[in-house]
Amino acid sequence: MTSVKEQEAIRKLMGFLQEWDNAHKVARSRILDDFIKSNDGKTEPELELEFSHGASLFLARLTAWLRMTYMYSTCLNKLLKSISIFLSAASGRRYLIEFLEIGGVLILLEILGLNHLKEEDKRESVKLLQLVADAGRKYKELICESYGVRSLAEFLATSSSAEAQEDVRVLMDSLGHGNPKYQNQVYKGLIAVLPCASPHAQQMALQTLAVMQDVVGEVPSALVEPVLGVLCSAHLEVQYEAIQLLKALMAHQVRPALLKGLVALLTAPRKKAFTFCEETGKDPATPCLREPVLVYIQQAAAAKAIGVLAKESAEVAEELIQLKVVHGLMVAVANLDHAASQRHASIALEYFVHMFPFVEECVKKALGHTLFQHFMDSPETWYTKMDPLQAEELTSCRVDIPRGMARMQ
Repeated sequence: MTSVKEQEAIRKLMGFLQEWDNAHKVARSRILDDFIKSNDGKTEPELELEFSHGASLFLARLTAWLRMTYMYSTCLNKLLKSISIFLSAASGRRYLIEFLEIGGVLILLEILGLNHLKEEDKRESVKLLQLVADAGRKYKELICESYGVRSLAEFLATSSSAEAQEDVRVLMDSLGHGNPKYQNQVYKGLIAVLPCASPHAQQMALQTLAVMQDVVGEVPSALVEPVLGVLCSAHLEVQYEAIQLLKALMAHQVRPALLKGLVALLTAPRKKAFTFCEETGKDPATPCLREPVLVYIQQAAAAKAIGVLAKESAEVAEELIQLKVVHGLMVAVANLDHAASQRHASIALEYFVHMFPFVEECVKKALGHTLFQHFMDSPETWYTKMDPLQAEELTSCRVDIPRGMARMQ
């Protein structure tokens, strides 16, 4: 026999559920507002007390309405926030299981791919996926098995919201740790983001890739081209993260390919016709760098990265010398069309000259006594005194350092 108090609570619950069942969009929106305001942050016991041990009945109605309406954005944001109250409730694992049983993960991932939905709705979907991932390894695997990595990577690359991109980065990082079965899939998903047009997405992907190096083990060779490719970004924060990732990759087998690629970028073609990108032709107000300028940015970033990597490791510096980095740096220093290439190449070249006497001898011979003295006195500005004839001589000068000479010295 139930007490009078319990019977009253049950009648109240049934009245609430009947009100929901009979309500239209506007009324349901109001019910959701009240629910979010009154129950945000509650635990499972508190929610059960609120709903007379029938909270799952309301959750079932929320998930049913989500399945019916998510493609039409009907109160979608409020609906997702209401569901998150259940999924985030302490001791509320059963709510999570109930949500997953109706295909909740697939719905959340599909929301990310619907172009007509608002960014704030998609961000709320990512937050719910984070709650699922936080529940443990098997739930992370469920997201990955549902093609979640691809959906998240595509949303990261195309989202216009920095906040949403940060939420995706946190989720991808979570999926990449404590998830050995799918961590390589997450890693490759992040690599796929690098060629995208969003600098912030590139920055997020590079950061997460660097963090994942400790857990991934061997790095796929497919990483080399995209990482070198982002060096043409005009955004310094992207270049910084790319160099941080390159530092982390020096302990892996892709190191020779990366170093070879960096040296190759130093000898960027200088006499290339300037062609504007397609978007600029359509709209003159659209800012777009001309192709050779992008090549020069990449050249400067490569020179900067080489200087950083050489200073980090004498062994790396020796490998770079064998790859003819000295000649490449001299070519970059001679690029009178791009001061940043000259500056970063000069700073890196000064380090090699300082560390390896044989390099010093070769560079002194190539520059001549006067220009070499300017270089040694002020490696950050000496190139401003270089005339076109000297630049041409520097570009054509071949510096061949015998194999093993760097290691000897």
